[in-house]
Amino acid sequence: MSGRLVGVLALQGGVAEHARMIESLGHRPRLVRRVGDLEGIEALVLPGGESTTLRRLLAAFDLTEAIEDAARRVPTLGTCAGLILLATLGVLDVDVERNAFGPQVDSATTRLPWKGGSVVAAFIRAPRITRVGHGVRVCSTWRGVGRNGSGPAIVGVEQGEGEERILGVSFHPELTGDTTIHRDLLG
Repeated sequence: MSGRLVGVLALQGGVAEHARMIESLGHRPRLVRRVGDLEGIEALVLPGGESTTLRRLLAAFDLTEAIEDAARRVPTLGTCAGLILLATLGVLDVDVERNAFGPQVDSATTRLPWKGGSVVAAFIRAPRITRVGHGVRVCSTWRGVGRNGSGPAIVGVEQGEGEERILGVSFHPELTGDTTIHRDLLG
């Protein structure tokens, strides 16, 4: 396999699903559990899970600074809790509201707009993006369900260009089998 070497943060969450999707696109996933696992990666994926747990695990494994650095130098994707992590670390200039579309029983799968096309997305206790900073482009919105379902909510953004590009999505594309977001990340 000759594609990009893609680090997948493997402390918690949808790790296996992202790794399989990366492989299906002809790239090489590397599970990231320690700082050395980030060496040589050409892209990075921060999967969903539980954002508070992910932050605590990053600190426990002394990975916080290394993940911040990697996200600033290689194309990076954060899905659901990974999006929250990117915002919390300050590498993606957005604010997010956790569990904005209600509890897990309000989970939903839907087709969303994505940069002139579409993507099939699964929402599970999903965050919404409440503020986008300068240079952050909105790629997708959703009316949703739950306590904030009255108007369109921002659920997908992009910041930066080229190798310093960051994609953040509120949903789980890896659970639907739709490779749109991963193809966008890996070019």
